[in-house]
Amino acid sequence: MDRARGRGARREGPDRARLPLRRSLLGRLLAVSALVAACSVAATAWIAVQTTSGAIRQEQGQNLTADARIYDTLLEYAARNPTWDGVGATVRKLARESGRRVALTTQGRQPLADSATGETARALPPQASAVVDPLSVDTVLAARGADGQGTGADRIDPRAVGPFRLSSADSRALRRTADDKVACLNRAGIASDVVVGASGRPRVQIVGNDPERALGTRCDLAALDAPTRSERKALDALTELADACLKRQGREGVRLNNDLSWGDPAPVAVPGEPEALAPRPVPAPRDAPAERAAPSVEMPEMTGERDRAIASCVGTARSEQLSSYVASPALLFIGDEGGATLPGFDLSPANTARIAGAAALVLALTVGASVFAGARLVRPLHALTGAAQRMRDGEQPASVPVSGDDEVGRLAAAFNDMSAHRARLEEQRKAMVSDVAHELRTPLSNIRGWLEAAQDGLADPDPAFVSSLLEEAVLLQHIIDDLQDLAAADAGALRLHPEPVEVRELLGQVAAAHQARAENAGVTLTVTTTAPGPALSADPVRLRQAVGNLVSNAVRHTPEGGRVTLRAYVAGRDASGPYAPGPNASEEGCGTAVTGGGTVVIEVTDTGSGIPADDLPHVFDRFWRAEKSRSRRTGGSGLGLAIVRKLVEAHGGTAEATSTEGEGSTFALRLPGEGPPSGP
Repeated sequence: MDRARGRGARREGPDRARLPLRRSLLGRLLAVSALVAACSVAATAWIAVQTTSGAIRQEQGQNLTADARIYDTLLEYAARNPTWDGVGATVRKLARESGRRVALTTQGRQPLADSATGETARALPPQASAVVDPLSVDTVLAARGADGQGTGADRIDPRAVGPFRLSSADSRALRRTADDKVACLNRAGIASDVVVGASGRPRVQIVGNDPERALGTRCDLAALDAPTRSERKALDALTELADACLKRQGREGVRLNNDLSWGDPAPVAVPGEPEALAPRPVPAPRDAPAERAAPSVEMPEMTGERDRAIASCVGTARSEQLSSYVASPALLFIGDEGGATLPGFDLSPANTARIAGAAALVLALTVGASVFAGARLVRPLHALTGAAQRMRDGEQPASVPVSGDDEVGRLAAAFNDMSAHRARLEEQRKAMVSDVAHELRTPLSNIRGWLEAAQDGLADPDPAFVSSLLEEAVLLQHIIDDLQDLAAADAGALRLHPEPVEVRELLGQVAAAHQARAENAGVTLTVTTTAPGPALSADPVRLRQAVGNLVSNAVRHTPEGGRVTLRAYVAGRDASGPYAPGPNASEEGCGTAVTGGGTVVIEVTDTGSGIPADDLPHVFDRFWRAEKSRSRRTGGSGLGLAIVRKLVEAHGGTAEATSTEGEGSTFALRLPGEGPPSGP
């Protein structure tokens, strides 16, 4: 019965509900992996975005600053030189300092200078980085190149002075005057410096935020504001160009001051009218002389429209006047040394260290999470491995703790069941060895005792003596045959010869074989069946052996006056009970033939003492006896019922037992029926 229960457990195993994914080991591993991956991706992405954004902003700022410096240097060259001759040295120097490729071409894309030469000179891109024109300055790049000191609305580079540039003699003379004024101011306790402009004109710059302090001293700074002869000549030429522009527009001329402003410095106030406007400035060179305002000139019209027209004509006049003193516009190309115009960037050591640190942290967290999850996974596996090794070494098997209802927990529970089953099998094996030794020792001891008695002359070898020896030898042979049958059944080598069997006839043969023994025991042996009886395909010899063992066992345990009944029927496939007869069964439980097969049930029922409920699961175990004294009078070898179960299982059926203590027992063999029933 233990084996039957084991097979039932194995059949129930695959039917167990699968674990939900959230509770399974696979689900937890997937969750840990997904969490680690998400944290790794998020951390890496965050660090990469932060570092890359900072590096790009830093690199772009550096590139813009470098580009502005290159532009400003070339703009200064163009403002101070009438041609681009000799600019190659400046271009190569800028390329070395910035690590970039710098190229200049005319507006017709004729090369003027290029830092890349030979095979490294790739084709220039279609779009220029900037246009270098001192008369039309890119105010953004010019502001960056001049450290924020841009030209404002003036598009003419302040370093383009043209005819306003002083001669060396005039510059030296004015420098001496400026040095004297600075010394005078220093004696008066006013800190000042000499600043030389692009035209070579020096001026005194008061240190501090109150330049009006010099007005109260004897240090007259007006001498530095007086224009030189060359400056006056250049101013007159500029005024003529501006007047010509105004006359083309139908407007009157204008008188320009030394600072290139215009207007009436001392207008006559008219009662009831607003005061005259101050002189309107126009963008001019930073170091243009600041003369006193010219005498008042009567202006027929002083409106915003006229001011705009004057400012436009003055700007046009300045460009016309300076055009012969500055270089012509040129296209500037700035790119990397490989030829690409979009600069790349290299990570700084600090950013590289941040990325490496973040990667190391993510790696450490990943390793830590993996180690933690792996340790929890491996711990019960180590316990299972240790228990299996102890079992292999022959130690007493011990159960392992079941941590949960996941895959590992179920594995531990299955291992515990296997260990307990193995322990039971080991106990059964030891008990079987002891029982076999006992069963063989008894007849052998009897044979030896009779033979020794005959040898010593204590017993005569008469027919009774020989009959006793033969009886013990037959018993010994019977035990050996039973063991051989069990061994063949265990090994799957039990040979069957199936053929159509009429169950009613087979039961009659078994009853006839045991009729004499039943009569000697005072037991009534009957067969209850109908004609035609159920038919099946089986080995008749083995089936008679199985039924004969049940009958022999029933007769042995039925007291005098009792009854042993054999019956057979076909259980319907839709029957509700385990022993439900077919639809045509009689009141006594006898079954009739059922066409098309079904389950053939052979029952052996006795009215003996019954089997206790605690012993009922063990009745088919080997060498098991309800009478623990193992007396020959009350029990056989203990192998009969075990052989019955093996023979029935070999036919594809089952053997079952039910019993009520004090009323009797019923042993049932359930065999698959095949084919239609046979005739009478």
